Amino acid sequence: MVGAASRASGRGGGTTLPGRLLLRMAPDAIARLGKRLDHGTAIVSATNGKTTTAGMIATALAAAGRHPVHNRAGSNMTWGVATALLEQKGDEGLFEVDEAWLSKVAAQLDPALIVLGNLFRDQLDRYGEMEVLAADWAKTMAARSGRSRFVLNADDPTIADLGRDQEGERREGVTYFGIEDASQALPELQHAFDAKHCRRCGHPYAYERAFVGHLGHYSCPNCGAERPRPEVAATKIALKGMDGSRLTVRTPAGVLELELPLPGLYNVYNALAAITAALELGVPADTLAGALETTRAAFGRVETIAIDATRLSILLIKNPAGANEVLRTLRLEAGAEKLDLWIGLNDKIADGRDVSWIWDADFELLAAGVRRVTCAGTRAPEMALRLKYAGWPEEAIAVEASVERSLDQALAGSDERLFALPTYTALLELRKLLAGRGLAEDFWR
Repeated sequence: MVGAASRASGRGGGTTLPGRLLLRMAPDAIARLGKRLDHGTAIVSATNGKTTTAGMIATALAAAGRHPVHNRAGSNMTWGVATALLEQKGDEGLFEVDEAWLSKVAAQLDPALIVLGNLFRDQLDRYGEMEVLAADWAKTMAARSGRSRFVLNADDPTIADLGRDQEGERREGVTYFGIEDASQALPELQHAFDAKHCRRCGHPYAYERAFVGHLGHYSCPNCGAERPRPEVAATKIALKGMDGSRLTVRTPAGVLELELPLPGLYNVYNALAAITAALELGVPADTLAGALETTRAAFGRVETIAIDATRLSILLIKNPAGANEVLRTLRLEAGAEKLDLWIGLNDKIADGRDVSWIWDADFELLAAGVRRVTCAGTRAPEMALRLKYAGWPEEAIAVEASVERSLDQALAGSDERLFALPTYTALLELRKLLAGRGLAEDFWR
């Protein structure tokens, strides 16, 4: 009843309020409801990409005729998991879980599979440095060793090291994924480069190449810790801007060739995590490529919405590493035609109060490729200042804090395509505005 009333209000609490109320009345509800999932549970966590990765896994399972209980709306703390368990029927579970809540949810759900995609600096005012989360995840890995299987990103030094015990030996039940196409490496290490030192001895890593932030091929010259060879790997990648990518993927079940409809190298990583997890969950390999080729963008993650003659493409940004990948993708789009952008920067609790991360994102990448940009949100002036220092022409930068007025201004001045780059709460405001105008489906309903 609470969920139905909340969804009818259009405020978006239908994915959280039922779970909050349930957990207030029965704190052990997740464990109790989870026991009904006779075929087990998979958990997906990461700083970036967990919603998309979980959505890809759900698509692969659906292709195999399986429809898990899944918090597909992206409410990924305990109350979101509780709401999904309360409202959906099924015999297996698939839950994306916020990185700070992984240990608590894993302890209650006793998952058969845990998928860990990456750890980047994000919301430092709430979570602290990523080493704090890594230490918490390491405790979960140790506690679950021998009880859960793990899918880990070989290219993230912090994540890969979680797959080893204290003696440096590989833990039981660990499967790695990664990228092995050297042509996709960055020309130099980005400023938003987080994993600098070996978790084992503290010595600086030596990088042979990096693909996304600190994700790449690395080793420790001091203690010898190095990137494990992944069982699932993208051996050939062709990026096609907003049109997605073409992949060749090596797996234990054979080579997959697929056209991924989601753009950017970061979505290649999401796809690799999903392929590895799906294989671990028993999805036939011959159904995987076709399933992932039908993947739809998750809420606010590369959605494109038609507004009269303009196509509005929404790409969530929330930290330096994620923002850089969006900027790299848009640079491929720029070409001879310069881009029109709308950037919404908020500093609400769900965004993180500290917006200094925008100075670590490489907005310089698009300085020569933008025709016009409208800065919106509670910290619109700071965003405009960052763009000025990134070399974007001052005459191209407009500032209007109101999401509604700024969007109307951006649409009025755009050509056939407008790219919207919002932080999380700015995304919610934008989608609510579009739904209210009848231009997009009300996601919360």
